[in-house]
Amino acid sequence: MAAGTKERTPNHQTRALDTEEENQFKVYNTMTNQKEVLTPKVPGKVGMYVCGVTAYDLSHVGHARAAVSFDILFRYLRHLGYEVTYVRNFTDVDDKIIRRANESGENPLALSSRFCEEYIKDMNDLQCLPPTHQPRVSDHMEQIKDMITQIINNDYAYVVDGDVFFAVEKFPDYGKLSGQVVENHRAGERVAVDLRKRNPADFALWKAAKPGEPSWDSPWGPGRPGWHIECSAMSAHYLSSQFDIHGGGTDLKFPHHENEIAQSCAACQESNVSYWVHNGHVTINKEKMSKSLGNFFTIRQITMRYHPLALRYFLISQSYDSDLSFSVNQLEIASDKVFYIYQTLSDCEDALSSFQERSLKDATKQNEESAQITAEAQFCIRKLHSEFNDKMSDNLDTSTILKGVLQEVLKLANDSLTKVKDAKQQLQLSLVQSLVEVEREVKEVLQILGLLPQCTYAEVLQQLKDKALKRAGLGEDQLLNVIKERAEARKNKDFTKGDQIRDELKAKGIGLMDIKGADTIWRPCVPPENKMENQ
Repeated sequence: MAAGTKERTPNHQTRALDTEEENQFKVYNTMTNQKEVLTPKVPGKVGMYVCGVTAYDLSHVGHARAAVSFDILFRYLRHLGYEVTYVRNFTDVDDKIIRRANESGENPLALSSRFCEEYIKDMNDLQCLPPTHQPRVSDHMEQIKDMITQIINNDYAYVVDGDVFFAVEKFPDYGKLSGQVVENHRAGERVAVDLRKRNPADFALWKAAKPGEPSWDSPWGPGRPGWHIECSAMSAHYLSSQFDIHGGGTDLKFPHHENEIAQSCAACQESNVSYWVHNGHVTINKEKMSKSLGNFFTIRQITMRYHPLALRYFLISQSYDSDLSFSVNQLEIASDKVFYIYQTLSDCEDALSSFQERSLKDATKQNEESAQITAEAQFCIRKLHSEFNDKMSDNLDTSTILKGVLQEVLKLANDSLTKVKDAKQQLQLSLVQSLVEVEREVKEVLQILGLLPQCTYAEVLQQLKDKALKRAGLGEDQLLNVIKERAEARKNKDFTKGDQIRDELKAKGIGLMDIKGADTIWRPCVPPENKMENQ
């Protein structure tokens, strides 16, 4: 039986709506610097725009953090019963893309299209649901030019030699999101200072064409958009000038989102976003992971060695709006955690299947109907419901859920698995019914967190084992031979050698478990801390 084959509306949805007053969803609004109850502009519907990647290379773990954070928000809003229109853009026209294309001798749009597709593959691996819309800049030139025209007509922009600049001084509210003042604005962020500007803080809405660069015709001459205007134009196109949530990394607050607010309001006075939501950085040695610093690992580099669901677990192991410190040890811990989750669910599934085949043949219908889940299971399930709703409704506190109540429920499942084999029939039926309910509830939580695998538990556990073997530099046959060598040493009372083999394997992330009356089995484990460069 597949652990999870497709996205579906969770069974919790009715319960979530029924307890709406008790569990009002609060999200941290960067504009007001406080948590606020989500109140959509249109009841029952949420419009959300999230700034995506600039497609000139494979995306790194910092990009994955943003994608997974807003995927969790998307999933939870749907769980609450909202109809969500989720828009995440691709920047496929940009200075960095042009520079990379010139270096490789590739057409800039072909290069960016290739990396857009690579990003989508990474998102699929991380089990991020596809947004409702994934617009690309190159497909929305008319909307961009129309917005620039409106900004010029409203006297917030000026034309110089085919370039169009936004006049920051004409927008008194500039800086209201970030708290930055005009003097601190890094002119255009991605371009050099231009002395033709009226004010160094003015930024480009349209850039005149240069030789060898892609360009489009416009009322100001051939050229291409500046960086910031694309998001204003595309968000307005798909969500209107007034929508609920605008998201992105915290580094986008200034100048990108600040400029978005200015140009959107300049184009349409009624423009408004209710909640600005920003995810924290992924850091390495307390520095932001970024390509400019060269201190990054691509998503693909990580998923070659760790299961994508282990990476996803790591990315939601801290509050989305706090910085997340990257280390190999943390990835090992995340991998160990997801293995434990799926092993527990697999054991539940196997036990229930075996019990149904053997024991229920002898159970009377009356016993089946009278079997109730144990009081302990009932308490644990209620706690899971309560804490999951409370923590998720409090600005998506996934960290507390993963480290707290989810572990308690999994421990209950394992304890019940131990008891069920030797219990008397009526208690056995109660324990089995408890396992059925616990498994169902855990799967619902994993579904909302995007951690429910899309294959069987046996398959995902084997995938996790394969990754562990790869990190250890071992083939499975080679490992089994080492385990046989240890068994022979122990048989000959050479426990020193047996312990040495066990410790050497543990250092490589391979844990051995000696089962009484059975062969030794292995599973991945957390090795001593190490560095990515040494693996």
